[in-house]
Amino acid sequence: LTKENATCKAYPKRPLLGLVLTPTRELAVQVKQHIDAVARFTGIKTAILVGGMSTQKQQRMLNRRPEIVVATPGRLWELIKEKHYHLRNLRQLRCLVVDEADRMVEKGHFAELSQLLEMLNDSQYNPKRQTLVFSATLTLVHQAPARILHKKHTKKMDKTAKLDLLMQKIGMRGKPKVIDLTRNEATVETLTETKIHCETDEKDFYLYYFLMQYPGRSLVFANSISCIKRLSGLLKVLDIMPLTLHACMHQKQRLRNLEQFARLEDCVLLATDVAARGLDIPKVQHVIHYQVPRTSEIYVHRSGRTARATNEGLSLMLIGPEDVINFKKIYKTLKKDEDIPLFPVQTKYMDVVKERIRLARQIEKSEYRNFQACLHNSWIEQAAAALEIELEEDMYKGGKADQQEERRRQKQMKVLKKELRHLLSQPLFTESQKTKYPTQSGKPPLLVSAPSKSESALSCLSKQKKKKTKKPKEPQPEQPQPSTSAN
Repeated sequence: LTKENATCKAYPKRPLLGLVLTPTRELAVQVKQHIDAVARFTGIKTAILVGGMSTQKQQRMLNRRPEIVVATPGRLWELIKEKHYHLRNLRQLRCLVVDEADRMVEKGHFAELSQLLEMLNDSQYNPKRQTLVFSATLTLVHQAPARILHKKHTKKMDKTAKLDLLMQKIGMRGKPKVIDLTRNEATVETLTETKIHCETDEKDFYLYYFLMQYPGRSLVFANSISCIKRLSGLLKVLDIMPLTLHACMHQKQRLRNLEQFARLEDCVLLATDVAARGLDIPKVQHVIHYQVPRTSEIYVHRSGRTARATNEGLSLMLIGPEDVINFKKIYKTLKKDEDIPLFPVQTKYMDVVKERIRLARQIEKSEYRNFQACLHNSWIEQAAAALEIELEEDMYKGGKADQQEERRRQKQMKVLKKELRHLLSQPLFTESQKTKYPTQSGKPPLLVSAPSKSESALSCLSKQKKKKTKKPKEPQPEQPQPSTSAN
C-alpha cells in the first residue's frame, strides 16, 4: 500500500455514491451548503473539489471517503488523473447530477468535462446509475449565426435536437423523463423587465442615476472583466463602494464578496457571467444589464438572480447602439414583445448626474494611469536589480521621468477632487428647485418635488404603466339649462 492508500484504509469503507458537477466554484459551494443542511440529519459525508483552493486540503477531504462529492470538472479531472484512491472506482456511482447542463456541454468550454463524461460512460459506467441534468434553459434554443447556417451539413437546432445532443454528450441511456417547469417566456411572472435606450458613453449616467435613486441589493452585469474593473474604479470615486466578482479574482475574495453582498441590504455587486448561473442570493431587488448579453440563455440566467421564490424583481437593460442586435435576438428567441416599458428617468436631475460623472471619469482615468505607472516602475526596478544594472530616468513612467509634469497633474487632481467632493456633499435629488428668475411667461416657477426616497424602482415603473393605460374620461353630455323666459 502507498502512504496515501494506507491513510484511506484507516477510514470506513464508504464508496462514492453521488457526484454533482457544476460550472462555477461559487455554485459548487452553494450546492454543498444545501446538501450539508440535509446530510447532517443522515450522517452522510460530503466534500467539495474546486479550483482556486488547496489541492492538498481537498485530497485530505477525499481521504475521509465522502459519499457525495460536489465538484467543478477541472479540479475533479485533475484528482482523477492523480489516481486518488477514492476516485478510482466510479462504477459504484449511484447518482450523477450535472447542474447548468447546457452551459457545461457547450462547445469550447470545460474540455475536462468531455474526458470525464467519456470515462463515466464507458469504462466506469454503472447501469444502475441515475443521471439528472438541470438548467433553466435546457429547452431554450437560439439559432446559429447566418454565416454558420449557410455551411454544409449545418442543421437548424430545435428543442428535441438540443435535448438529444445533450443526452448523447452526458451519456444518458434509454428514454429520459423530461420535466419542464419553465414558462414560454422563460422568465418568471414576478420579474418586471424594462429598458433604457442611450448612447454607449451615457450608460454611466443612467447606472449612477439608478443606483442613487433606488438603493437596495443591485447586481450589475457586464460582458468583460475590463468593463467591471473600470466601473468599479468609477463608482468608488463617486463614493459608491461596489463589490466585484469575476474569474481573475482569488477564490477566497470571490466567496467573501458574495457573502458580503448577501448580508448587506444596500449593496452593489459588479459581475461578469460567472455570477449569472445558479447562485441563490436572497432578495436581490435589481439586475442591471450594463451590457446586453450575447445570448438569450445568459439573459435568462442573469435575470434569474432576482424575482426568486415568488419575490418581485426588476431587470433593467441599458441598450446602446451596439446592443440593439443582441436585444432583438434575445426577445425573438424568447418570443417576447420587444416593446417592453422604458424605465422612467427624471431628466431634470441628469445635468447634475453628468457633471459628477464627468469629474469622476477624469479622476478615475488619472488614478488608473498613475497606478499603471507605479506597477511599471516597480517591475522595471526589480528587473534592473536582478540584472545588476542602473536605470536611466527616461525608463521610468510618471513622476520620476518628469517631476514638473507630475506636480502639475497632482495639482489638477486636487482641484478636480475638491470640486467633486463639493458636488457629492449636495443632495442629488433635491426636494424642490428654487430660482429667483421668473419663467418666460412672467410667472414664478412651480416647485418640483423629488421622488419619495421610499419609492421603489418597481413602484415607479408601475405608476408609469397606470398613467399610460388610464383612459381619458368621455365627455359628459351637456345638461339642459333651465329656461329663463317668462311664462
